[in-house]
Amino acid sequence: MKFPARLRALPLGLISVVALVALSALFARDPLRDAATFANLVEVSLRRPTGYLLLAPVSNILDTLTLLSLRQHIALLVTILVCYVVWWWFFGRAQLATLAPNRRALREVSRIGVGLVVIIGVYVVGMIMPRPMASIEAVTDIIVIDFHAHTKFSHDGRPDWTPEDVRAWHRAAGFDVAYITDHRTFEGARDAWANNPTAAGTATVLLPGIEVVWRGEHVNVLDADRMFRGLLTETLRDIDENALGIASSLPQNEPVLIETFPGDLSKVIPAAGPGTGGVRAIEIIDGAPKGLGQTRRERAQIIQLADSANLALVAGSNNHGWGRTAAGWTLMFIPQWRGATPEQLSAGISKAIRGGGRRATRVVERYVADTETGLALPLTVPLVTWGMLRTMSNDERIVWLAWTAAFYLLWRFRRARLNRAAEP
Repeated sequence: MKFPARLRALPLGLISVVALVALSALFARDPLRDAATFANLVEVSLRRPTGYLLLAPVSNILDTLTLLSLRQHIALLVTILVCYVVWWWFFGRAQLATLAPNRRALREVSRIGVGLVVIIGVYVVGMIMPRPMASIEAVTDIIVIDFHAHTKFSHDGRPDWTPEDVRAWHRAAGFDVAYITDHRTFEGARDAWANNPTAAGTATVLLPGIEVVWRGEHVNVLDADRMFRGLLTETLRDIDENALGIASSLPQNEPVLIETFPGDLSKVIPAAGPGTGGVRAIEIIDGAPKGLGQTRRERAQIIQLADSANLALVAGSNNHGWGRTAAGWTLMFIPQWRGATPEQLSAGISKAIRGGGRRATRVVERYVADTETGLALPLTVPLVTWGMLRTMSNDERIVWLAWTAAFYLLWRFRRARLNRAAEP
């Protein structure tokens, strides 16, 4: 199958990029929204630093990849495979036919090998390469919190991911506070606490927590090391039922348990009120690929449970040291939180969740097209790509067009060289 010579002489890919970027401006939408209601937000905005803007095509694509769920990643890879098969059927076969039989297999293996290297390379770059981060900016009295983060001390954490790396990552994403919730250890939380700023608002404050199992479900326990040291079993894997009952018997001092994902909503046991043990908050965003998928698919059920049981909705990055994108942020209104000590800040957050429940928080979500179910899943690539383009700022669109123009000039230069080389 061949296109007319005139069409083949045009950079159709670059023309398509320009058309889509320009068209998306007519359908622009805010990159942030309320995770529960999808409403636009006036108290926060997404800040893109200069380095992020200059690398806008790279920044936008890698951010979008990081925000994909497990199903969406699979859909992306399947789409790439299908596109390659279609290309091979209409174009690749004809190219191979011009080669000697003993070279055809080598050429095909080379193509597939290069493709795999490129795909793996893009994922690796997105996971480990340092790059500027988009961050959230909130009005003065709102504090921005991550309730679920890990260090190298977790068995599944990045080996070199120190508490100070966690602090830097969260600072770059706009978090004022992050809870270190490693598995079966307080080492990361203790190191982070020892290096906290003396007053909140000057740097990201890292507060202690731990991710454990309670009645078959993973939960994060806030301030478990400092306030509730006897709450866990000796292995630090499970909550001790008797200890939880005793610790929860004093109203307004109960341990704050947060349901994390992946999880089973039917097994969540909410606290029955003051003086009782149980879950007092639930993630509506979990930044890991599996967690992102489940919280998107079961968003309505999560909200219904939070409303009926008066649970606070929170966001957890569930970051283990991979990627440079925050999927969501938890907002809390705590007057005069700036200047508070870490102890005062920790106590104030837990108190607000215990007393406010569902009204204690608001969760901000970084928008990405939801293609988790139905016919939308096979269309993940076009739908997510269009969603990414719609959320770009005008500055990002200008940079995209500048990059496209640069590639066009390179394309013209290359064609001119090829034409000169072909001249007799």
